Amino acid sequence: MDLRQMEYFLAVVDNGGVNRAAAALRVAQPSLSQAVRKLEKDLGTELFHRVGRGLVLAPAGEALVGPARMILRDAEAAANAVRSAGRPSGGRIDIAAISDMSTDPLSVWVARFRARNHDVQFRIDERDDAADVIDLVRSGACELGFLPMPIAGGDLVTADLVRQNFVLVCPPGTDALWPDPVPADALAGVPFVMSERGTATRDYLDETLRLRGVEPRIVVEVPQRGAVLPIVMAGGGAAIIPLRIALEAHRHNGVVRELSPHLSRQLGVVHRPGRMTAAARAFLDFSRRSFEMWLQNLEAHRAAGHSLFDSALLSMQEADRRVRERTREHTDVRPGNQ
Repeated sequence: MDLRQMEYFLAVVDNGGVNRAAAALRVAQPSLSQAVRKLEKDLGTELFHRVGRGLVLAPAGEALVGPARMILRDAEAAANAVRSAGRPSGGRIDIAAISDMSTDPLSVWVARFRARNHDVQFRIDERDDAADVIDLVRSGACELGFLPMPIAGGDLVTADLVRQNFVLVCPPGTDALWPDPVPADALAGVPFVMSERGTATRDYLDETLRLRGVEPRIVVEVPQRGAVLPIVMAGGGAAIIPLRIALEAHRHNGVVRELSPHLSRQLGVVHRPGRMTAAARAFLDFSRRSFEMWLQNLEAHRAAGHSLFDSALLSMQEADRRVRERTREHTDVRPGNQ
């Protein structure tokens, strides 16, 4: 086995086939196919089942994915250490995350980190079950895992990161119907739009509402969490969603209300002990600093007499302004001929 074989193997996995993998790596398709076949010969087992003109991972191939990613990460970390004394000058960060966390707050952290570190690439693997996130990190397929806390991590390192706040969002034009905050008993009989059963957030909301004496009335259940807010905004029901996402609803005249008692959960990160690239360490430190700055701004606005939602809105506007200013000067999102 060599690094090139590992790279080619993972390219086939990530791109769903030899032709797309060859195009992504800018190598000849016969060369890539030959490298994969040689890897199978060296290992003495079939990594892919040939189905028609396509490839499907065999059990041995599934077992190789995690170790192969670790091998390439370790090689990249060694190269970075030589080139830049450990600074995150490049590499790829493989992340596993509970689906809702990839939208809030992970997407913001990734975007802002990459805006400062143009050579770092990300791959985010979404899962609905926290156990799947843990398995991806434990196997080495992903370097970091973001999920609700606490967890039974066992051999993994765990750390709390951020408190995720939830609010009620209702269709535009319903302002007069809702007090602020909304007491728990007012939610009885409310038509809710939610993601599917079995997802971490759906299970959390169902359990929390029932503990408060409310049996949720689900009128729309969707597999795609991104569809929840558009359905609410079009009048299809109400939803309980993370505060940051609710800011987008507010921009389009959605009615946002805090809940009483307050609804929140702890989110955190897991990783393997002693095995983290410089880029992953830098990203994790950046994420912590980003949240601390957000929290400081939030608390400053609340101390000035603003509600939780208004404080979040003001903090987001300030963050957006900083992003615009930095992007104008430092972005790499520009036409290829510039």
